[in-house]
Amino acid sequence: MVLAVCLATVVLRAETLTIATYNVENYVAAGRRVDGVYRRAYPKPEAAKQALRTVIRELNADVLALQEMGPAPYLQELQRDLRSEGMDYPHAVLAEAADADRHVALLSRRPLSRVETQADLGFKYFNGWERVKRGVLEVGLAAGEGDVTLFVVHLRSRFTERADDPNSARCRAGEAGAIRDFVLRRFPDPRAARFLILGDCNDTKDSKPLRLLRRRGRTVIAELLAAADARGDTWTHTYRKEETYTRVDHILVSPGLASAVSGGRAQIYDGPGGREASDHRPVLVRLEMDKLTPLVRATGTPAR
Repeated sequence: MVLAVCLATVVLRAETLTIATYNVENYVAAGRRVDGVYRRAYPKPEAAKQALRTVIRELNADVLALQEMGPAPYLQELQRDLRSEGMDYPHAVLAEAADADRHVALLSRRPLSRVETQADLGFKYFNGWERVKRGVLEVGLAAGEGDVTLFVVHLRSRFTERADDPNSARCRAGEAGAIRDFVLRRFPDPRAARFLILGDCNDTKDSKPLRLLRRRGRTVIAELLAAADARGDTWTHTYRKEETYTRVDHILVSPGLASAVSGGRAQIYDGPGGREASDHRPVLVRLEMDKLTPLVRATGTPAR
């Protein structure tokens, strides 16, 4: 669902484009503990929303890829509240897919050249067929050398009721494989393409889903960007009940865009509001568009 899209062309050459991915932890009416009492279908508390807006202000990203966003009115609320505090993201997009409650979404200060939701991607799962639950939000940002494409994802959580698929590992790998194959249909030669795959993958960097998103056979699809906060810590998610910390939020960059990544790596936010806003920490990457190298096709000739 497109809430606001401007198709005007903006030249990004010689500019820095900051893109962040952020799981905003149940920005929707959901079961949660409030003041020591469990409440059903309760909205995200106002204190957590204020902390979330503090994080977004500190990030100062041009584009925000969001996970665990509720239906359209919740995204509109966040967009409106940010604007009231001087942070205007006029372009908002929400992906409608199999999960009717928690969506991937996007807020952007930059006009969008293209918006599509891939809601029907599927994969074989045991003896049946399963869809990528939250779909893929595909967004184009117009640049002087051609679009930069974002594929916003949120893979299945580790919760499962199937004893034959512990931690939903097989299901998550199936989703990653379906997303990978779709990206390759869009861009058969990633060396001649400029895109990011980003979001909450609910898995670690050496897991099968991340390996699937990085390559198919000899074809390198995308590089997983290293990321750390100012202290060198690399976790992005905390499981508060057990006090465990893992990195499950990732940004992957195509070979054709890698030369623009500032410092060759991403950053993990560790500033004000982070612990109160969500159980995830955002990850951001800065693209220095003037440092892009010419695209090269598999034949070794420059891409036009």
